[in-house]
Amino acid sequence: MKTRIHNAVLALGLVLAVLMPGTAPSPTMQPPVLAQAQARAPAAAANEATPPVEEDSVRLAIIGDSGTGTRSQFEVGAQMARARQRFPFEFVIMLGDNIYGSERPQDFAQKFEKPYEPLLTAKVPFYASLGNHDDPTQRYYKPFNMDGERFYAFTKGNARFFALDSNYMDQAQLKWLETELSRSNDRWKVAYFHHPLYSSGGRHGSETDLRALVEPLFIKYGVDVVFAGHEHFYERIKPQKGIYYFIAGGSAKLRRGDLRRGPLTAAGLDTDYTFMLAELGKDVMRFQALTRAGRLVDTGALPLQPEPKRQDDAQSRAR
Repeated sequence: MKTRIHNAVLALGLVLAVLMPGTAPSPTMQPPVLAQAQARAPAAAANEATPPVEEDSVRLAIIGDSGTGTRSQFEVGAQMARARQRFPFEFVIMLGDNIYGSERPQDFAQKFEKPYEPLLTAKVPFYASLGNHDDPTQRYYKPFNMDGERFYAFTKGNARFFALDSNYMDQAQLKWLETELSRSNDRWKVAYFHHPLYSSGGRHGSETDLRALVEPLFIKYGVDVVFAGHEHFYERIKPQKGIYYFIAGGSAKLRRGDLRRGPLTAAGLDTDYTFMLAELGKDVMRFQALTRAGRLVDTGALPLQPEPKRQDDAQSRAR
């Protein structure tokens, strides 16, 4: 069973010093639940992707609601390529609505291959999940790395990723999810899919029916981070039951003014197109949300939460 550090005060102080230049680590600095995640003004300088902090960390980019083939998608794709020069992420996860409208071969070229051509040329893999605007046959499109499955899991370094199909959360998928989660001893467990369990969106809001199905499994088996799209904005949700939730559905679609900030909202932006970068280290996840111009919207360091005690573990120790 993996061990986790609860009070990594100095470590978090060092992280904050990197993320926020001019902040010196202090032995008396208290480790907040969210380690001083900061929202910055839109006028922040471009290309602020933070270089990697830890050796052997897992580095990724996150996009959602991306497949329009419009100028906004190309601008986000170009900014991702520039950000990778400072923060060499290894792969990209896609939060659904990967291809809007028709899905002919030329559409996959215009709405995926061309906007992300520099990353694809550099052999950066993309791992897609399905959104409500996606034809399920996208799972056979090789560059999406779904291997013909609606839901699947993969491992990168010390992290296990669970890509779900939130359009059809049937019993077969729930059974698969519990089996996969129960077998995972990875340090980080990250789930991603299209419909957000928690959201401050005026158009959609929280998917409470979906939450009732999957959140108990996330809690039971110690899922650490959840990414979703569907809402066409960026939002970081305040931690819910020990889990970090993000919405990153504004990578090519934008619903201005739809983010209704309230008790759930830790940070957010609904006035520009965005993508995310994340680094999963030994005990901390560092993240950034950036606009298509490279302006820093949100950044912070999130401590790894304790692994939940499972009933089956307790029973095995009692034997």
